[in-house]
Formats: sequence, C-alpha cells, structure tokens
Amino acid sequence: MEGWQRAFVLHGRPWSETSLLLDLFTEHNGRVRVLAKGARAKRSQLKGTLQPFTPLLVRWGGRGEMKFLRSAEAVSLALPLSGTTLYCGLYVNELLSRVLEHETPFSELFFDYLYCIQALAADDGSPEPTLRRFELALLGQLGYGVDFLHCAGSGEPVSAGMTYSYREERGFIASLVINNRSFTGHHLHALAQREFPDADTLRAAKRFTRMALKPYLGGKPLKSQELFRQFLPKKRPDAPPAQEE
Repeated sequence: MEGWQRAFVLHGRPWSETSLLLDLFTEHNGRVRVLAKGARAKRSQLKGTLQPFTPLLVRWGGRGEMKFLRSAEAVSLALPLSGTTLYCGLYVNELLSRVLEHETPFSELFFDYLYCIQALAADDGSPEPTLRRFELALLGQLGYGVDFLHCAGSGEPVSAGMTYSYREERGFIASLVINNRSFTGHHLHALAQREFPDADTLRAAKRFTRMALKPYLGGKPLKSQELFRQFLPKKRPDAPPAQEE
C-alpha cells in the first residue's frame, strides 16, 4: 500500500502490551485489518488518535490479511457522539465489521458512513431515520437490490393502499395475508425514497432492514445492541417496553 487514505477505526483491541489490532474502514480498500505496533505505549503519539469516529489519514503496508500501520494522522477531532448516539455509532461500526469482506472496495459506502456519523453527531432528533438510511445504503452496496416500487409477482407498480408480502431473494408480492412480513404500498414508497415521515413508516423500515440484514449477520447477536439495552434505564414492571435501535 502506498500513499495516504481517509479512514475510520471500526474496532480495536489490545495486541501485546504495546500494540493494537485495528479494523479500519478505508475510502478505497474497504475494511482493512492492521497491526499498530507500539500504539499503546506510554509515549506513543498515536495513543489518543486511533479511536472510533475520528477522521484519519492512514498509510499501511505488508502482505497477507493483516497489514502493518505505517502512519496515521487525525484530520479533525473525533465526531461528538455520546449517550444514545454513541451506541448507534457503535452499532453502525459493528455492522460494517461483521458484513464487509476484507479489502473489498466500498468507496460510495464510505461516504454513506461519513454522512451517517455526521448526522448522528448533529443529534437533531431521533437517530432512527439516519440508521435506517444507512442500513438501506449498506444493503444496496452489498448487492441486495430490492425493487420497492414494483410487485415482484406481476411487475405492476406498487399501490399505496395495497398490502405486500416480503419474500427473500424475490421482493414484494401482493398478498391478503397480514403478518410480520407484510408491508403496505405506503411503507414501500417510503423505503424507496428513504424518507420516513411518521412512526409507522419508521417501524416498517426497521422490520425490513432487520429481515434483510439477518442472512449477513447469521445467528450471532450484535454486541452493540446488548450494550444499548444495558444503557437504557430500568423501568417499572408495568411500563411499556423500550424500543431499541
């Protein structure tokens, strides 16, 4: 690897007493695993730099799956995530760590990620629309293209007043059956536009992205979702259940 690339740290863990093993999301090479030698040492200049949500310029080298970090510089301060938005950011990072193959370019997705983190940092309301847009962008980049605007059975345009059943690898088919896989045409139009004007369309978007992402995630639960549940304040036994991200 030659030259600098823009990157973010998705995940890091200690590797020996003084080093870090990092998963980076880079602009041109996608997810790259690098060993940052000496990054945990007391006098290391990188000690406070290699943190999630900090825009970086990085260089690395080496052969094989694991590379060696040559240099890293922070472009700016870390994007300010805290509380709920921090857990949302950790969720997005874990999604990318779980579903992206090593060193597969996702340049468009890199900017979708950047916009997502910036929107979370702005904290101008509920983070859910931002998360749903990112999940839909991720599915599209993974090649999971779904036509939200045409019935997969007949090819006819989706009607706002009709109900459609989601079928994996096929799309949405008009159906009179109402269950967890049912979506109205209004829901599908919202998904196509990535605009969720009310709570009902947001819930529908969450149902769809959970179903569509499940094959990529397998049966292993996401650690970030477990952390978020622990973060939520404990409620009285008679209180309604909290809605997770």
